[in-house]
This record gives sequence, structure tokens and C-alpha cells, in this order.
Amino acid sequence: MNVTPPFRTTSFGSRILYYAQLALGSVVWGSALIFGTYILLFYAWAYVSGNTSQWNEVLPGLYDSESRGSTIGIAIHFLAGGIILILGCLQLVDRVRVKYPRVHRIVGRVYVMAALAAALGGLVFIALKGTIGGTVMNAAFTGYGLLMGLAAIQTVRYARAADFVRHRAWAIRLFALAIGSWLYRMGYGFYIGFSDQTGHTADFTGWFDYFMDFAFYLPNLAIAQLFIIRRSWYRQKTGLQLVAASFLFLLCLLLLFATYFFVRELWGPGIMSAFE
Repeated sequence: MNVTPPFRTTSFGSRILYYAQLALGSVVWGSALIFGTYILLFYAWAYVSGNTSQWNEVLPGLYDSESRGSTIGIAIHFLAGGIILILGCLQLVDRVRVKYPRVHRIVGRVYVMAALAAALGGLVFIALKGTIGGTVMNAAFTGYGLLMGLAAIQTVRYARAADFVRHRAWAIRLFALAIGSWLYRMGYGFYIGFSDQTGHTADFTGWFDYFMDFAFYLPNLAIAQLFIIRRSWYRQKTGLQLVAASFLFLLCLLLLFATYFFVRELWGPGIMSAFE
């Protein structure tokens, strides 16, 4: 997160935008940390401890005793996914990257390898078993896995070539994709909290389910691309800074609401079950 500290800014709009970006980053990281912990404890630990059947309590049909390959694939996906959610935000903090470059490189290697593993594990699961949502979800999630794998490879490629402009651009794209699983839950949190849920079905074939199959990663990838291309266009425009800050503060509130819902209904009980 490349955010200019308030003591270095010269305008009111810049200071407000700084605090809005800081608040959003904190909420995203905090929520992603909780979700990542839940993934590791409820799914990955269940595989290690031999209690894989509990996966079906949340997503029916996810664990299939007759398909060992798909079970291993999704277990790798869960384990690696938890790691990238926990480490992701750390890689975009400028102070860590500049002041502790060795930490940035070591964590970056783990992060990229985990992203590749998550992508491959998910693709193996889809190829062997398919998703609960059928053809549309299969196609959307396959595209997601391929894009995340590509972003991980390109991030490493340009880092090794010392092309740090392209490296950072691909790292931003990778982060935007890596938080997709978290954004998928956030989207359902908003929908469940503010609607009658008529677009969602038990087999994930409702109109909202089809929308979310693509909406959890394509829009944030597009936003990341806009950020890469025009990341400083608003910095000298106070009015635009205040509008952007207002939007970010509103987004913080919505994310807090969705996080509260999932912690109360799913993530909290799932985490606690690992200690019972």
C-alpha cells in the first residue's frame, strides 16, 4: 500500500484520503487474516487430522471419499489460500519493502509459491470433480486459477529480471486476485444481509450465484489495472480526494458489516471447532 504519511502532505484532502486508505487497508487485512485463519484451521487442519468430512458441513459434496485426487487438490488449495490471505497485505506495505527488503523477498517467495499452489490445487479439483455450481462455475473458477497462476509467474519473472516497475504491477494484480476468495465471501455477506436471497440457490445456480462466479475477481483485477495505470491522477485534486475518501470510508463500513456476519455465523465457530 503506497500511502503518503499525513505529515508529508500539504492539503486537507490528502490527509483525509491517507486516513481513508489506512482504514480500508486495516479492515481488509484484519478481515482477510480472520478468514485465512479460518481456512487453515477449519479446512487444512481438518485434512491433516483426518476429519475431512466436516468440509461438507459448509459446502455439500466438497469432500468425496471416492476421489482422493480432488481431495488432495482442494486441501492444497485451502492450505495455500490461507497463507496468501495472511501474507498478502504485508507485501504491499511500502515501509516493509523499503526498510526490510530481505523480509520482503523471503515473504514474497512464500507468497508466490503459495499462490501457485492454490491455483494448481483448485484447478486439479475442478478437473477431477468439478464445482457445485456446474459448467458456469467451473469455467469461471478455472479462469480465476489460470489468471492467478499467470500473475504469480510474472511477478517472479520480473523480480528476477530486476524490472521492478513491471514486478510491482504484477504483484498488485496478484494481490487483487489472491483476495478473491475473501471478496467472494464478502459479496455473499452483503447479499445475505441486504436482500431476500432469491438469487442464491443451494446448488449455486441462481442468478446471483452466476454473477458472483465472475464478480469476485474480474472487477478487482480491473480496479488494480486502473490503479497501476493512473495511480496518481487524483493527488492534486482536493475535491476528488474527498470523494474518494468518502467512498473508501463507506466501503470500510460495509466490509466491517460483512466480516461481523461471517465471524458470527461461520468463521468464529469454525475456528473454535479446531480447539474442541
